[in-house]
Amino acid sequence: MSEQPISLNDALDSFEQLWSPRIVTRVNDYDVRVAKVRGEYVWHAHDDTDEFFLLLDGDLRIRLRERAGGAERVVTLERGSVFVVPRGTEHRPESDGGAAILLFEPTGTLTVGDRHEEVPDHVDATTGHALDAG
Repeated sequence: MSEQPISLNDALDSFEQLWSPRIVTRVNDYDVRVAKVRGEYVWHAHDDTDEFFLLLDGDLRIRLRERAGGAERVVTLERGSVFVVPRGTEHRPESDGGAAILLFEPTGTLTVGDRHEEVPDHVDATTGHALDAG
């Protein structure tokens, strides 16, 4: 954990990979992660934890299914807005033009959750990378 302020812009400028979050810092047993996203992610659910999204820049929609195979609804985030996906809710983030997001999740949480569809090649199934990792 850094003892100096961390610029989120610098953190985002330090990598190019999409759907591959970087751990900026930790708060107790939670990771603060930033990611660049574009296109569609994978349908997934976190059984034991909520997932916090903050849209830093760009456009982001989160598709939600309250129950497996159930009706979908879409949440659209505007720059600076936050949304929490409740634990156990299937969801799929997507961005047409690209976005920069901040995520707040328990350390060790897998980005594709506990349940997910097949993970495509453009998705990095990880628990987050160190900020300086390339």
